[in-house]
Amino acid sequence: MVGMPSPLNPISPMKKPYSSNVIAPPKFPRPGPLNPKPWMEDSAFRTDNSNNILPFQDRNRPFDAFSLHSLENSLMDMIRTDHDKGRSCLFPFEDGFLDDGHGDPSLTSGLNSPTRCQNGERMERYSRKVFVGGLPPDIDEDEITNSFRRYGHLVVDWPHKAESKSYFPPKGYAFLLFQEETSVQALIDACIEEDGKLYLCVSSPTIKDKPVQIRPWNLSDSDFVMDGSQPLDPRKTIFVGGVPRPLRAVELAMIMDRLYGGVCYAGIDTDPELKYPKGAGRVAFSNQQSYIAAISARFVQLQHNDIDKRVEVKPYVLDDQMCDECQGARCGGKFAPFFCANVTCLQYYCEYCWASIHSRAGREFHKPLVKEGGDRPRHVSFRWS
Repeated sequence: MVGMPSPLNPISPMKKPYSSNVIAPPKFPRPGPLNPKPWMEDSAFRTDNSNNILPFQDRNRPFDAFSLHSLENSLMDMIRTDHDKGRSCLFPFEDGFLDDGHGDPSLTSGLNSPTRCQNGERMERYSRKVFVGGLPPDIDEDEITNSFRRYGHLVVDWPHKAESKSYFPPKGYAFLLFQEETSVQALIDACIEEDGKLYLCVSSPTIKDKPVQIRPWNLSDSDFVMDGSQPLDPRKTIFVGGVPRPLRAVELAMIMDRLYGGVCYAGIDTDPELKYPKGAGRVAFSNQQSYIAAISARFVQLQHNDIDKRVEVKPYVLDDQMCDECQGARCGGKFAPFFCANVTCLQYYCEYCWASIHSRAGREFHKPLVKEGGDRPRHVSFRWS
């Protein structure tokens, strides 16, 4: 069954798409009109309102959230990972691989939000971390905090804030880390929607009522099951590094399916505390041909609306597989430490079998991939004995 959310750009001008999902707070008046500003045309925020992936979606099939949840749980069990320890449901990650750095992890320690429940069901729909872009150049941390504290307790962060000791966001954007998820819903409800994006007016000492972009992360955008009838095979799954944070799982799935075909699942890696994208993703294919085509490319150009970025593709390396050659007979039943991503191999090897197989002509230059702890798949140098 194909899981299908609503169309990717369903928003019409001045129409709020969140009304049915938002806990509505009192409205806060905005003193000035919303006029287009030059910053909106910057490459980081501009949009041509185009949608290149709609033709690849089946509009006639409804989105089945329960099916997606069940399938994702099956995947998590299958690969035996622990999401609550800060790892992705399919891939671990490495901070240096993220696309716009990382903030101060100590900032989240005082922002633990209790789970809100109603009739036994979780009510959270958004990450408590919200991107705000196009800030006035002279606005500092305290002024940003004051501009948004009406929606709830928050901390302001930006990449490398602790190291730089800067009072101003250096690139005109910051992240709002709210204590309560309902604060994010209140912020969304207070925004003005224009051209499919959310804006709120913020003032600084020299600029009054500047519209800034508010970009929340909807938790349902973290996973997308394209074909629920296909089993999810970690051995046909790729790691995608450097994924732009605005990109949703459905968009990643459609892009990869357009390029290689056979996509059955895509996911966006999110951190366990704030549930915000970490800058990596994973895609599972239904057939070996599509999987091999993807890993052979090594790099993929992700293009969608204002996103145009070259990202790295690697095989997902499991850490609980037996050697495909000896099935543990030559290594005391231990899990195989090496995976060969060369298309002539695509197998797991113990050290003995790696040395034996890769001493053959044509295979001596293959490099093993390993996964250790929280590291992403990486190449290592094999020492020949």
